[in-house]
Amino acid sequence: MLEIHARSDAHLRQVLDYDVERRRRFVNLQPLDLEHIADLKGGVLQHLDEHVEAFFSYLDALPEARGLFAGREMRSEGVRLKRDHLIAMVGGEYGKDYVEQRVTLGIMYSRAGLDARMFLGGFHAVLRSLGARIMAVGEASTPAFDRLSSLEKVLFFDLAIIVDVLIADRESTIAQQQEAIRELSTPALQIRDRLLILPIIGVLDTHRARQLTEGLLRAIRDNRAKVVVMDVTGVATVDSQVANHLLQTIAASRLMGAEVIITGLSGEVAQSLVTLGVDLTKLNAVGDLQGGLELAERLLGYEFVRIGPPSAARTLA
Repeated sequence: MLEIHARSDAHLRQVLDYDVERRRRFVNLQPLDLEHIADLKGGVLQHLDEHVEAFFSYLDALPEARGLFAGREMRSEGVRLKRDHLIAMVGGEYGKDYVEQRVTLGIMYSRAGLDARMFLGGFHAVLRSLGARIMAVGEASTPAFDRLSSLEKVLFFDLAIIVDVLIADRESTIAQQQEAIRELSTPALQIRDRLLILPIIGVLDTHRARQLTEGLLRAIRDNRAKVVVMDVTGVATVDSQVANHLLQTIAASRLMGAEVIITGLSGEVAQSLVTLGVDLTKLNAVGDLQGGLELAERLLGYEFVRIGPPSAARTLA
């Protein structure tokens, strides 16, 4: 429960952007509906376990969902929250606390790996179970239809909240993963005092180029770097916007006191830069990474002298 509540705060704020009263108006929940729900309360609670089981039986029958609630602890928590959900559903109070309870339930579903499509199927199974009991008691009378219609309003009120949470949680997870991938794919690494290497791999679009610039400038400041070797061996193509952004990155780096050496330009990228009319005089380009590192070390004043043949070097190591 602690984990669920810790994660629910941000989602609760998102869900409550639409205030509770507006959500109630969306489903047209009226005072007469509350009277109908009060009439149904006893019957719903009498068969509470049956309705809860309808939800989990549906999920257990799905190959994609089988095993999501297989663990004893997760199953127990899921059943408890679903029971609380249905009890509150016929309680007649549909304020902020009620919404927060649905958010908590949505977070639990998301943690279990339940996506919106699976949840909608389970939701429909609960609706069928409730409807069958209500209509059986009312013998398909007009009052029974009216009561079921009122309960459906609350069910769809709940549905909108939980689906909002599932979607928000999925989008948040995807955004975090994308951010982590971007950070891992453009790391500015210190390989020597005042020397950074920035290997770039994959598609370099405008958004990623902007992030690359921000990360590089931070690394230059944090490491007091004087030279940066930017290796683009893994970049297949660049467009005019990305090319201009790279030039801006180089200019910004120079303003911070760091010289940028570009290495690994492929023939295709070089031709693209020429075709795009990029001012190549602003680029300090070297054919490969080894050449770029050698140039960088010379700029930093390093001089290396071989003290023996490679075999002797291995022996000393």
